[in-house]
Amino acid sequence: MSDSDIVKDFLVESYENLDRLDRELVGLEKHPDDKDALASIFRTIHTIKGNCGFLGFTKLEKVAHVGESLLTLLRDGKLGLDPEIVTALLRMVDAIRQMLAQIGSTGQDGDLEYPELVATLTRLQTPGTTGKGAPRKPAASAPPASAQPAPPSPPEVKQAAPEAPAPKAPPPAPAAPTAAPEPVSSAHPPAETGPPAEARRDAAAETIRVGVNLLDKLMTLVGELVLARNQLLQFSNTLEDTGLQTVSQRMNLIATELQEEVMKTRMQPIGNIWNQFPRTVRDVALSCHKEVSIEMEGKETELDKTIIEAIKDPLTHLVRNAVDHGIELPEIRVKAGKSAAGRLILRAFHEGGQVNIEISDDGAGLNVQRIRQKAVERGLITSDQSSRMPDREVFNLIFLPGFSTAEKVTNVSGRGVGMDVVKTNVEKIGGAVDVQSTAGQGTTVRVKIPLTLAIIPALIVTCAADRYAIPQVNLVELVRLEADQVSAGIELVHGAPVYRLRGRLLPLVYLARELRVDGETGRDSEKAVNIVVLQADARQFGLVVDAINDTEEIVVKPLRKQLKSIKTFAGASIMGDGKIALILDVMGVAQRAGVVGEARDRALEEAIAASSGGSAKEKQTFLLFHGPDEARMAVPLDTLARLEELPANQVEKAGNQLVAQYRGRILPLVELASLVEERRQERRHNVSGESEETRPLQVLVCNHEGHRVGLVVERIVDIVEASAEVKYPATRKGILCSAVIQEHVTELIDVPAILRSANVQFDVEHAEVSR
Repeated sequence: MSDSDIVKDFLVESYENLDRLDRELVGLEKHPDDKDALASIFRTIHTIKGNCGFLGFTKLEKVAHVGESLLTLLRDGKLGLDPEIVTALLRMVDAIRQMLAQIGSTGQDGDLEYPELVATLTRLQTPGTTGKGAPRKPAASAPPASAQPAPPSPPEVKQAAPEAPAPKAPPPAPAAPTAAPEPVSSAHPPAETGPPAEARRDAAAETIRVGVNLLDKLMTLVGELVLARNQLLQFSNTLEDTGLQTVSQRMNLIATELQEEVMKTRMQPIGNIWNQFPRTVRDVALSCHKEVSIEMEGKETELDKTIIEAIKDPLTHLVRNAVDHGIELPEIRVKAGKSAAGRLILRAFHEGGQVNIEISDDGAGLNVQRIRQKAVERGLITSDQSSRMPDREVFNLIFLPGFSTAEKVTNVSGRGVGMDVVKTNVEKIGGAVDVQSTAGQGTTVRVKIPLTLAIIPALIVTCAADRYAIPQVNLVELVRLEADQVSAGIELVHGAPVYRLRGRLLPLVYLARELRVDGETGRDSEKAVNIVVLQADARQFGLVVDAINDTEEIVVKPLRKQLKSIKTFAGASIMGDGKIALILDVMGVAQRAGVVGEARDRALEEAIAASSGGSAKEKQTFLLFHGPDEARMAVPLDTLARLEELPANQVEKAGNQLVAQYRGRILPLVELASLVEERRQERRHNVSGESEETRPLQVLVCNHEGHRVGLVVERIVDIVEASAEVKYPATRKGILCSAVIQEHVTELIDVPAILRSANVQFDVEHAEVSR
């Protein structure tokens, strides 16, 4: 093994150790009696120091040595842990990280020797006083005899005989150490405790380190293989050659499996970047004189390596912002009836082919009036617009460039930069960010991002004889209007084409018009109209295209610099016939067409209200479903949070309560059939009965008293817009009344009354404080 290989291994291992040190030191501060954590920290510093001596990095060895000496006194019970010591040790970790960066770039540990840090670490080794002379309490007791034996004091460690044989292969170090180094095997010093050597060798044999560049090249080759597979499948489908079709199908299976396995090598748990946040929260909280605890759920949620790198800085800013702006000072929290310590929750989960990340705090919430005032002062909106703008849109004003409501500028925030960068960086990778807040209860920022950027499923559409790919993550649904439906289905509001989709006006964007090509651009065409309903920045719009082809996995190729400035396109891909298809940037198309502008949305709403003459208020959107004894029932759609279909094997019992694991939480389930008085003696279905072991559950997810509850119904039928004309009052409990909807008598259920009568026990840890 060459010198460079040894140094490279040393850097990789040391960086991993330092990341762990940050977490362990912050944890030790909260639990100073954790002897195992203290022993682990000592071993890590001891390892780094030993490797430095072997490789001749004397300045780095000196910093690690003085930190090791302080840790020895802590471990032996001669000193008690306090925030000043933890801060000094964290500063030592930062200094070591900077020196490692120097080694990585220059091969030397730099010119800095950190004399102030070394002096502080040395001073703190004197028992009895802190930096300002205040007495420091010694540890309660020394480690028990059964604990890990203490190594010799630092000077003796340098002279101690090694426990492992001296290395045979490595050449002499480039610079001689100041004292006799500890010989180690393969640049790793002997561990003082741990599993037997044979067990360690077995564990090491199961994993190898592979360079990121190699993985990137492998991913590129797999992408080319996917393109070749697509071409082969398309070619074989045009020929009646059974042998070729058999080979192409086999090729398809192998390529698909290989693609999935290679993708797994690039996937990393989000915990890799979350692990730094306890340190971040501690440092920011100390600087702001606050007390904040951090909880992390879903650390095992995996994302592509490129996505992980792209969201690291945005998430760091959101965490810092939550501690600095969101959570109040302890005395203010106590006056408000809260605990002195604030609570920050990070949550990650997969949903709909995307990764959802939530950063929630239990702070004061966003000051909606203050945001309105600032927006008017800066000329972003008028006073009239401010009064009519819903709170959700007001909250999202914080993502505008330069927008800040901070009274003073600090070293953490207040300059009006950061939140706009968060939004920009998230949108660059095809994601979206949204904020919701409740005064006095807290704020939740939700980030939605794709799993990967390398190979994505996409919908292929045609416009003016050219093909375009639309990332499937932005796709909501497809609508086709036959020729005789076009004139009646597409309306003009203030000159803008719209389509009434289930009672809601959907702005239409003609792709040919935006691309300035010859395609279908009008509503008077005698041809059918194909509408691709897309989601952009929490708003939906319909993209009118000439034809809708099929969904296909495509390999994303970056655009050349000449096209990068065009926001309409996100990349390109090679199709099965070898031709290029441009990938549409859904957000870019929406911005170009102006469908995501807030002014346009409000003008559209006003126009709808004016043109309808108030008739829209008489109509309502209902969810139709079958209840017990095949009754036709309905509930206003705006009273529901989501519609779900849960597998029967996902339903569990907590005491007498049916529950299901749902988006990282426990969702109580309530059977409508058990709460609505029935007209028949015999029930057809029961989610807890033996006959329902395999049938999926149709669940209406409702918000009830700040919590989520799942209402289980027999079968969801449709979503319709209708005016509910009441015919007669309710004839059984749990029903508000009966009405005629779509020419059928339909019972309107009383959701709040039904859920109150269910006496549901909620998960107190997950109240929906921000909804």
